[in-house]
Amino acid sequence: MTASTLSAATGRRKRAITRVRMSLGQGEIKVNGRPVNEYLGRASLLQVVRQPLELTNSTERFNITITAIGGGLSGQAGAIRHGIARALVRMDESLRPLLRKAGFLTRDPREKESKKYGRKRARKRFQFSKR
Repeated sequence: MTASTLSAATGRRKRAITRVRMSLGQGEIKVNGRPVNEYLGRASLLQVVRQPLELTNSTERFNITITAIGGGLSGQAGAIRHGIARALVRMDESLRPLLRKAGFLTRDPREKESKKYGRKRARKRFQFSKR
């Protein structure tokens, strides 16, 4: 970690992986070099990203730089939330019970089931004909 970075963590959800770097600042959040509201667009996704910061009353305390790869916007928003929560715990261990109770430290294990050969999708079958 560099001198300007106080905490770094990795967040994951679905196929999305994010690297979160936190430093003291005035509440700026940038994803892949763009402001978070421009990158994600939807208000519901912005709300997901800000949940751990609002829970710990630290929305204006940190500047957060995020690198997001893989997945879609929803998966990336969940991965960002996971990464921010983990970075907050690395900064202040006393926040762990609060973030754990809210479920922000648990990695969501749900993944897309892979397609099977001879089928259209993972479970869809062709129409059965008796005659």
